[in-house]
Amino acid sequence: MTADLLIVGPAWVGDMVMAQSLFIRLHERYPDAAIDVLAPGWSLPIIGRMPEIRAGIELPFAHGEFNFGGRRRLGLSLRDRGYAQAIVLPNSWKSAVVPFFADIPRRSGYAREFRYGLLNDLRPLNKALLKTTPQRFVALADDGPARAAPAVPAPRFRADAERAAQLRADLALGDGPGVALMPGAEYGPAKQWPAAYYAQLAADLGRQGIRSWIIGSKKELPLGAEIVAASNGAAINLCGRTSLVDVIDLVSVARAVVCNDSGPMHIAAAAGAKVVAIYGSSTPDHTPPMTMHAAIHYRRLSCSPCFERNCPLKPPAEPMACLTGIHPDAVLSSLTRLADL
Repeated sequence: MTADLLIVGPAWVGDMVMAQSLFIRLHERYPDAAIDVLAPGWSLPIIGRMPEIRAGIELPFAHGEFNFGGRRRLGLSLRDRGYAQAIVLPNSWKSAVVPFFADIPRRSGYAREFRYGLLNDLRPLNKALLKTTPQRFVALADDGPARAAPAVPAPRFRADAERAAQLRADLALGDGPGVALMPGAEYGPAKQWPAAYYAQLAADLGRQGIRSWIIGSKKELPLGAEIVAASNGAAINLCGRTSLVDVIDLVSVARAVVCNDSGPMHIAAAAGAKVVAIYGSSTPDHTPPMTMHAAIHYRRLSCSPCFERNCPLKPPAEPMACLTGIHPDAVLSSLTRLADL
């Protein structure tokens, strides 16, 4: 097949990064086919760092918004592009509407939410075989139901060294070594290592002459300020001052990254950073950092993984034990080994 492909991309940062594994596999299988990705506007700059993608096409709807009429019009506007196949990564019914109205001959995805008709190449999802999200994405590059877990190529973004240098200057980061700390987790508090632990880690790094760069969204600005204050100024708060593509370039020149299981964790891994990843309510068995240069802290408690946004445990049980039991000295030890600090 040499005709072009349309991928309906996921709505979460981490999933979009992991989807690059599928794009790499498709490019290997169909080297003459152009691959376009239909995705939320926020993700288009990230997609622009993926060399396998010809173009990102904005899906101009809010997260969770149905807007059948708007999706129909968007699909009709894509009819003349002549896509041979669409692969729909989200499991929702609405995500299959655009490829249907774009009249794409082959429309592939997993059999979820009664999408019969909208998709005509429905695949059963064998969760026992396809244990991780990247495996589930990559399996859709092949024909028919998965018979074995596929090999998963690691996502790799294009980092811009000149832009990274300019960012260091603009953000007053200096020329000394830096470790990026990403303390946020959009999913919820049950994925967030305590701010006091990040502060202790930053203070320990500061005593070694290493500055911590706290990276996060604007709404995480107070969290960053709390860490800076508790670390006695050993960290600099960059929350709200960087875009997603800024993060790609900054972490590519950091000595290492310490983060929760979050979208930025996957960005850091794809940018080639050394990653110390901390897991609470989720599990690395499902969404691992896709790099050989990672250290993972996960306690595997009897209640793990619960996948809750907030810890459901109440005293006398120990709430958040999956995270509070991961101590800063253990993370510093992993960081020292991984990054030769």
